[in-house]
Order: sequence, then structure tokens, then C-alpha cells
Amino acid sequence: MIEEVIHYLNPQLGDDFIDCTLGGGGHTLAILKRISPQGKLLGIDLDAKAIQVTEELIKGYKNKVILVKDNFKNLRKIADVYKFDKVDGILLDLGLSSGQLQDHQRGFSFLAEGSLDMRFGQQTELTAEKILNSYSQKELSEIFKNFGEENLAWQISKKIIEVRKDQPISSPKQLVEIITDIYKRHYRGKSKINPATKIFQALRIAVNEEIENLKQVLPQALSLLKPSGRLAVISFHSLEDRTVKEFFRQESRDCLCPVAFPVCQCNHKKSLKIITKKPIGPTELEISQNQRARSAKLRVAEKI
Repeated sequence: MIEEVIHYLNPQLGDDFIDCTLGGGGHTLAILKRISPQGKLLGIDLDAKAIQVTEELIKGYKNKVILVKDNFKNLRKIADVYKFDKVDGILLDLGLSSGQLQDHQRGFSFLAEGSLDMRFGQQTELTAEKILNSYSQKELSEIFKNFGEENLAWQISKKIIEVRKDQPISSPKQLVEIITDIYKRHYRGKSKINPATKIFQALRIAVNEEIENLKQVLPQALSLLKPSGRLAVISFHSLEDRTVKEFFRQESRDCLCPVAFPVCQCNHKKSLKIITKKPIGPTELEISQNQRARSAKLRVAEKI
């Protein structure tokens, strides 16, 4: 959604920006073309490969860019270190990059042939494989239901417990077979999406603590914006979108007290103006070129 991001963030010559999720570097490059040569950009990604890909893509702008391998939940600390304060725009693109999906050794895709790792970086020990082989049925079911919105969460988690008694679940193929078997028992018709999609999504979110990290970064991003600076977030599933929507709504209100309170007691002052009243989706052309973009939702707010 590069065109939509550029339209709503509206980067201008000399502006300073932060891209919290480099991915394949497409958004980074598009912003740099509009803010250079006076402007500068701070790019963050936990994935070392994303840093490498972006470095190659933007080598013509290397003097105007600082790339940092870190988790965006540490945004304030990173920005302070590199003296990026009061910037004109911040972007969060919460989707997986093509490179991550195509790296079969990391197990992000149900088409992968490698391990069930699913970590964005190697800083933590928790992997999808560890979750699948050590968590209880209740814990697995909660992950699949809460992070994947999977209706068959209990049944799939029960089958996982049964299978791992005989052998560890160590490959995407094994997990897909388990999920497909459960789906065949409960649904006759063919699913519009691969039955494994929601389970793989849920595991990835759990491994990387994605929702918690998102909740942490949003107020930090707001604090780093100049007045009239804009925050743009692209989400890919309802839990992410709901988190962004609620944060924008909260920060665009003067009072957060319950309705029953006759006088405001929270002293909360609104700090954002919502620019996109409804989320912006991809064009039909973009979906035809990239099917994974079909679930993307862009929300934008401006600091008051």
C-alpha cells in the first residue's frame, strides 16, 4: 500500500521520518525519495535480513538513513540514541515481508519445509515448536482462539496433544496435516483460505508477542511526533486493527471517565485527530498483484 501510505503521510522535502518496520524496504525508499536531500529517516527492524535487503535498496540515500536492528517496542529509547525527536511522520507496517514468507527455514508459511521457528529475531528462546510441544491443551486453545480467531481451536489443540505423545511436532508439514484433518471432519466444503492460515498466524503472534509490542509502541510513537505529524499503521488481522482503532479513539477524546461520572476526573486531553474515519484497504490492482495484501487495513491519525 505504498501509494496510500505516501498520500496520507504526505512526506515533504526536509521532513524527518521513522519507519518502525522496514520489511522489504519499499515504504522506506518511497519516503526517502520525497524527503531527501535535507530530510532524514530512522529505520527499525528486528529481522537482520530486512536490514540487509533495505540497505541494498536504499544505498543511494545511505547518508540520510540510520538502520537499527531492534524491536520497535523500544522506539523511544532508539529515537533518543539517534536524536530523532519531534518527527514529521511514523509508519508501522505489521505484515510479514515476502522475504520472511519465502524463508522456509523459519516456518512462517504453511508451505515451508524447514522448522517451526517463527521468530522475527533470535533474541528470544521461545519458538512455535516449543509452544506446540510443551504448552497445555488449554494454553494452545487460548492462543489459537485469541490470536487466530480459530473456531476449531479446542479440537485442533486436542489433536496436537495426541500427536505429540508419539512424536514431537517439528515441521510446518506436520502441523498442516493435523489442522487439515480436523477441518475435514467438521467442514464439507472447501475453505476459501488454507485451513492452517489462522493457526500459523496465532503461533507467530504468540512467539513474537506482537499485540503486546504494538500496545507498547503506539504511545511512544505519539510522543515522538511534532504537532501535525502523522502516525500510519497497516494491520493485517482484526486484533491488530482493533488495538490501533482503540488507541486512536482514546487519544482523540478529552475525557476517558465513565459516562456516569458527572465531572471529568481523569484530566485526559486529546492529542490526536483521526484522519481515516474508516480503515483504508488496498486497491483491486494491488490485490491482483499480491493476494496477501487483501486483508491490509491502513489507519492514520495526526498529532494535535
